[in-house]
Amino acid sequence: MTTLALSDGIIKDEILVVALAHKKSMRDGKANLVIESGDIALDPKKLLPILADLGATGKFDEVIKIPGITTRLLVFTGIGEHKTVINDEVLRRAAGAAARALSGSSSATFSLPAKKISSLEAIAEGILLGSYLFNKFRVDSMSQRQPSLKSVTVHSNLASASGAKEAIKRAVIIGEYTALTRDLINTPPSHLNPDSFCKEITQLVKKVGGSAAGLKVSVLTQAQLKSKGYGGITAVGQGSANPPRLLQITYRPVKVKAKKTYAYVGKGITFDSGGLALKPAAGMEAMKSDMSGAAAVCAATIAIAMMKLPVAIDCYAPLAENMISDNATRPSDIITMYGGKTIEVLNPDAEGRLVLGDALVKAQENKDLDAIVDVATLTGAQVVALGTRTAAIMTNNEEFSNHFFAISRAAGEAFWPMPLPIELRASLDSPVADMANIGERMGGMLVAGLFLKEFISPELPWLHLDIAGPAYNEGEPYGYTPVGGTGMALRSLVALAQSAAIS
Repeated sequence: MTTLALSDGIIKDEILVVALAHKKSMRDGKANLVIESGDIALDPKKLLPILADLGATGKFDEVIKIPGITTRLLVFTGIGEHKTVINDEVLRRAAGAAARALSGSSSATFSLPAKKISSLEAIAEGILLGSYLFNKFRVDSMSQRQPSLKSVTVHSNLASASGAKEAIKRAVIIGEYTALTRDLINTPPSHLNPDSFCKEITQLVKKVGGSAAGLKVSVLTQAQLKSKGYGGITAVGQGSANPPRLLQITYRPVKVKAKKTYAYVGKGITFDSGGLALKPAAGMEAMKSDMSGAAAVCAATIAIAMMKLPVAIDCYAPLAENMISDNATRPSDIITMYGGKTIEVLNPDAEGRLVLGDALVKAQENKDLDAIVDVATLTGAQVVALGTRTAAIMTNNEEFSNHFFAISRAAGEAFWPMPLPIELRASLDSPVADMANIGERMGGMLVAGLFLKEFISPELPWLHLDIAGPAYNEGEPYGYTPVGGTGMALRSLVALAQSAAIS
């Protein structure tokens, strides 16, 4: 992982990264370039003609490299339209794009326009997120891959300000556990199944201190799940040679009282073939990412512990492979969920809501919860509605949803509130069971949310985050976002705990 340092002194690295914006001229309406070099003075008269000759625009994700004057290389990263106040996410994205473009370099200094500590933290996050590479399974082709940018100095006059060092420490934790989330998502199902997922998290918790860090892990096996009545998880996982698990991580702050208690529940389908509602071959390889929610909640919980936040977390990851065999759940089967509700399984490919239903009921056995959040790559309808970069928020509590929405925006993650229309609930009615696992096709994302709502106590604030599109990037890399697993929701979950810690 790229190492970070903070400085307001002399630049020692051979590469200097600054920002480039554009603004329209009031005289002729043409776009002019503006260099934003933070607290370092550069000569625009010398540099702007060179940038213009190279066709620089200052747009997002643009990175231009030219020979430096006092450094070997001068790198300009686009921040879009010139503004007096630059959004933290703009800086995060620009830093990430530059970090990606500098793969193979040993060191660089980033001097971007940070006017406040949160901006400094965003720049550091962007550098670490943009430096991410997944090379775990490369052997012969490894020599063709450039390594991550090795070390970075973030240059700012805020370096000695109160809170600056703590901000960099937080950014390092976010970078580390986003990388963990991405690694889990990118690992193929041949190497990551419900059991190995649990073992990896268990080993990690032990490595970071276990009970000394306030963390505890427990795992329910297939036999235990069946005997205890977890009908959703067992029904989804019974068709696979790799049996299901329910992973629980609890975090309790050490030597301080928790200000809030949250439950985080993440969908953990380590591979989704669709079961006996088999998916088409095109795109099925991306179904290794169907455990993105579980990866995010587990990594976020450990990150919260590493920040030593005074917030208690109950984290649940219901884990299963949805596969085809003579034991697989059939369309029209009726299963009994944890807690006793019966479900007619009309579509075995609507499996995420089944494993989540069990875990949501289990999580609510803690009567001290202040709120519960589930995270899932739940529906293709989410992608249709909001695209591949914006996730959905559904809720039974508008105040909690509005709070989370504001926090997620500050954290740089794109969510959008969606309704749970009561008129769609009737489509989940079953003539033979308490409920069916699918309903009205139109508004399928909302119907899935209504299904999960049935497992939530009405008085408990609850958020359902459908991250189906943004969790896995099948297109080109952009900003600090790589191809593959993105780590979507981790930053917002950590930010939610941070907001509770200071309330």
